Parts: sequence; structure tokens; C-alpha cells
Amino acid sequence: MNTPIARISRLAMAITIGLGSAPLAMAQTVVNSTSFTLHELVGVGRLAANLRDEHGETFGSISGLVADPTSWVRKGNSYSGTFFASPDRGYNIGGTIDYTARINRIAVDFTPAISGASGLGQNQIGLTLTQSTLLYETLSGGGTRPFSGLDPVPGGLASGGARAATSLLPELPQAFNGKLSLDAEGIVLLPDGSRLISDEYGPSIYRFAATGQFMGALPVAGSVRPLRNGATDYSSNNAAAGQPAPAPGNPSFGRANNQGFEGLSLSPDGTTLFAALQSAARQDLANAATRNNTRLFTYDIGDLDQINLTGEYAVQLPKFQQGANTLVAAQSEILALSNTQLLILPRDSNGFEVGTQESKLRRVDVIDISGASNILGESFESIIAAGGVLNPAITPAQYVPFLDINDNAQLARFGMVNGVVPGFDNLSEKWEGLVLLPTLDPTRPDDYFLFVANDNDFATRDGFQVGSAYNDGKDIDTMLLAYRVTIAAVPEPESYALMLAGLFAVGAAVRRRARRDIC
Repeated sequence: MNTPIARISRLAMAITIGLGSAPLAMAQTVVNSTSFTLHELVGVGRLAANLRDEHGETFGSISGLVADPTSWVRKGNSYSGTFFASPDRGYNIGGTIDYTARINRIAVDFTPAISGASGLGQNQIGLTLTQSTLLYETLSGGGTRPFSGLDPVPGGLASGGARAATSLLPELPQAFNGKLSLDAEGIVLLPDGSRLISDEYGPSIYRFAATGQFMGALPVAGSVRPLRNGATDYSSNNAAAGQPAPAPGNPSFGRANNQGFEGLSLSPDGTTLFAALQSAARQDLANAATRNNTRLFTYDIGDLDQINLTGEYAVQLPKFQQGANTLVAAQSEILALSNTQLLILPRDSNGFEVGTQESKLRRVDVIDISGASNILGESFESIIAAGGVLNPAITPAQYVPFLDINDNAQLARFGMVNGVVPGFDNLSEKWEGLVLLPTLDPTRPDDYFLFVANDNDFATRDGFQVGSAYNDGKDIDTMLLAYRVTIAAVPEPESYALMLAGLFAVGAAVRRRARRDIC
């Protein structure tokens, strides 16, 4: 029966079930009136571990990922678009090397798997490396100089490990060969076509033209600048062969070694830039189990000629058990959904041939800063978590779990696994890229594809960088996973009540009219 009364009754029943049913509530995550629903994993793609770029060097995988939204198109059941990826500092098992920083452009062709299908291959996401743009600065006397992945010289300004601040630039980390040091992580496309790259060393945020030319750097809060022996010292204790190591190995203050601005993202309206420290600053931890109080920064970029630091917030990262140890899942990427809400990617250090191989925590979660304390400029900004305990005067960002990348039921549909199982592909350790794009389905305008990408750390048996071949002893492909999700505004309870009242009133009117027609 499909009368108007029956249709209205079914609609009212659906809304009632949505309000009170446990299964639907379990399928959704609601954060400050935004509903997040995970449907399923719908695609996998790979780039070969030994892939080389146009410069003849081993492809740098994905430490940061962003899409050009204007390139995203749908044709039938398939999609295509352009992604940009920032690789980190180069293959560095035996110390850092003079790898030239770059931005890679990747063409993406995507046909989502049929819902609920199993026995699938890993070929729904087609990936093609189309360009690799080297990053460089133009010298005042003419010529250019590339950015380098080399660890900065220990000692800061006094030893040549930093370039002094100017009226236009903050102090920046520098390698022994005079090149600016860049351990690239996050990437953002700005409205004028330029790019921002976040860095582990400074931590810094650099701006480059689409051609790769250095345009400038953003101001950075003093609370995360690394100090040794009372001076800024940008070394990460990964010196190149023949270069000195810092003493002490760890900074006493500021970002920890290799824990700089791992996350970078721009709000959809293009006005707010977010940068996130990978884990707690050195002054905010006591040991590995207490590095969970990290920091998130906001910048006003409404005027690209006058970008201002506007906010600093505490974010409490999740912890997990590994044997008898309590550890922290450091964040590897952020993705802004608005001016106050973001996705965040925390993970452990386990994966294919690394650690326990079976990951204990690898997720995409939701954070919201609308009710959090802005600590920028406050008296307690310098130390927010003495001994690893957050200052009770500080309200941290709201933190809500969302998507479990380690869900073996979903992975198995594509022949993958979290853990060591013969015949399956175990996920690699480092997942560091997030992209959210619409499904372009007019019947479901709040549906998106969430792409999650790994960083293979240049691991291949057939590698080549900076003029030399190398053999890592294993091959780890670059991979992308695609999930279908719904992100939508949730009506307030009063709206539900009004909606139901309206439906019941309409239903009563239809019933009265039906009775008159019968009479």
C-alpha cells in the first residue's frame, strides 16, 4: 500500500527510529550537532614501491596530501581528480641526505566497489604520478638554491644551524651546506595557487609558488621552538654522515625530535589555517606515556599578504596498551571540516615489518575546538601540562573516535589485514594523508569519500636518491584507502519535535480528507 497516509506514516516511523534506535546511534558519531556516519571501505589503490619520479629519484610517497577540488568530476559511477602530495626528507636510514624537497602531483581515477562486495582486488583507485616540482629559493645575487632534507646543524644561529630572522621572515633551520632544511609533512593549496608546506624541523610553515619558488614563511609560536642549552636548536638528532650530533640529543623545550608540524589543513571557507604538533612539546611530557597533550594552532589567512597566528589549543591524543606499556598514538594528519571541527589521524608505530606488525591503534577521529581554551598569549602558554598532566585551567578540544582503519572485516574484503596472516597484505606502519571529496550524488548531498594514504618512507629494494642506489630490504607500496562517509548537520531536538508535529498534523489532515472522500 502506497497511499499518502502510508508514506507519511513510514516517514514518521523512520524519524522515530532515528531518534531512539540503538543500532542507528551506534552507526553514527555526533559532535556538536554534526553527525558522522561511516558506511564502508569502498576502494584501494597502489603505487609501486620502486616508482621513480621525473628526476630519476625514488618517489617520495605521502607525508601530506591535498586535493584540487576544482578537478574532481564524476562520470557515471567513476570519478577523477588531481591530488598533490608532499614527501618528507628522503631516504634516511643511515642519517639524513641532501634530498631536494618537492611536491608531487598525482592523477586519480576512482570507481568505488559495489556496496557489501567481497573478494575484491586492490585496484579501485588508479594512481598516476604526473609531475614532481622541486622546491627552491631565489638568491639575491642571482641563481637558485634548493631546499634540503638534511638535518639542521646543531647549535642554531651560533653554529650556522639557523638563518636569522628578518623583517619578513622568522628564524629558519639551516643545513651545513647553507640550504634551508625542510622535513615536509602537511600541504595546503591556497586560493592564489600558492602552496603551504608544514615542516618537522622548525617547526615551520613555508609558502611556495606553484613553480616551487620560495615565497615566505609564517610566524610560529615560541612554545614549540626547540631549545638546547638555552638557544634555539633545530637539529632532530639525525645528522648526515660526517656531521655532528646535538648534545643533548633531545631538546629541553619545544617540539620533540621528529614531532613537528605533522598536520596542516585549511578550512573549507579558506579563512582559517590549522597546524598541529605531532605529539606533546618537550616541556609538556614526562615520558612516552604522557606525550598526549599536543597543540593545535590557528591562523587567519583571509588576507594572504597578512597571515596572523590567532589561536593555540590543547588536544589530548588517545592512548593504547602494547603489552605492559601504555603508549600514545601520535597524530599524523589533520583535515579541517569547518573553522572549529577537524578530522585527525592518530596511529601507533606498528605495521608491515615494523614493531609488533599488528597495529594497536590506527584511526580517523573528530576534534572540535569550539569550547576549548585559546591559550595563545596566556600566562600558562609556555607549559600546559607539567609532568604530562594538563593544567586544569585549560579546556582541551573535544575528542571523539570515528573510523577504525584496523577493522579487519573491512580490510579482508580487499585482501588486506592488520596483523601477520599468510596470504594477506598487512597494512604498513605510517598513514599520513587525508582527503575528503563529495560523492556528487544529488540524492545524498552529505555523502563523501574519505581517502587515507600511507607514507612508505621510501622503502624499496630498488631505490635511488641523491645520485646513489639503495636497498631497504623490503618493498612497501604507496597506498590509498577510500571510505564512504556521511557528514551532516543534525537538527536540534526542538527541530525534531516540530518536524514530527508537522508530520502528524499533515497525516491527520490527509485522513480527514480521505474520510470525506469516502462519504
